Amino acid sequence: MKYKKQAIADSQPSMNVDGVKAWLGDVFISAKNEPNKDQPLCAGFFHLEAGKPLDYTYDYEEMKIVVEGEFNITEVKTGNKYNCKPGDVLYFADGDHIIFDTPHRAVGFFCGQRKPL
Repeated sequence: MKYKKQAIADSQPSMNVDGVKAWLGDVFISAKNEPNKDQPLCAGFFHLEAGKPLDYTYDYEEMKIVVEGEFNITEVKTGNKYNCKPGDVLYFADGDHIIFDTPHRAVGFFCGQRKPL
């Protein structure tokens, strides 16, 4: 077992998207001896501040729960829009093209099947 006290407060690395105030970091990564060692489970926090939206296309599977603030999410393929608040859960499939926006600030906890950052 692993335990990380108040991981939500940890400083996360920038996503380095020009003009976008977004940070994302892995808190835990599944053990390398797992059956899916090429695509471990990675879990951590995604922070977004108001400003230019984040335009992101997934190349892996991910689930996210909103833990602070409010995300406005647009699914580009369908045009569907969602206003996501704490407690809301999202599933993103490989290939999903998503635009993340927030009126102020938002934080999501994610668990994705991808290579570590």
